[in-house]
Amino acid sequence: MLAFIRAALVVAAAGIYSVVRAQTGCERFYIVQVGDTCNAISAAQNVSTFQLALINPEIDPLCDNLFADEQICLGIAGEDCETVHVVQAGDSCANIAEAAGIQLSTLLANNPNVNPICTNIGVGEVLCTANVTIPYQNVTVV
Repeated sequence: MLAFIRAALVVAAAGIYSVVRAQTGCERFYIVQVGDTCNAISAAQNVSTFQLALINPEIDPLCDNLFADEQICLGIAGEDCETVHVVQAGDSCANIAEAAGIQLSTLLANNPNVNPICTNIGVGEVLCTANVTIPYQNVTVV
């Protein structure tokens, strides 16, 4: 089981502030740009919205506390889903799974934030469509 160390460091350099969130086991990083949203980052960087939130718990649920030049983690070693689908109007979990060539159960296992009847996905949300189950650690879905 990976041990997670989460820390926020504010570094001042020539009057420019950047925020670095340290994450052990992180293999992919992204530097936040002005105007970025969680869904936009997820879509552009091939990371599910769930995974981005899971490994960056400092990002609030509305994703409105991102800062330009902040470094965030995109993927943890052994828990990184890079095969994704951006939800479009009219999508259902069944047609997303079919288009990805995976079982619906795999889609739901890799996106534990999605309810079993798939009524809580939204346009722009990014779902993991890997053909294997990602072994996310420390996942509690309520």
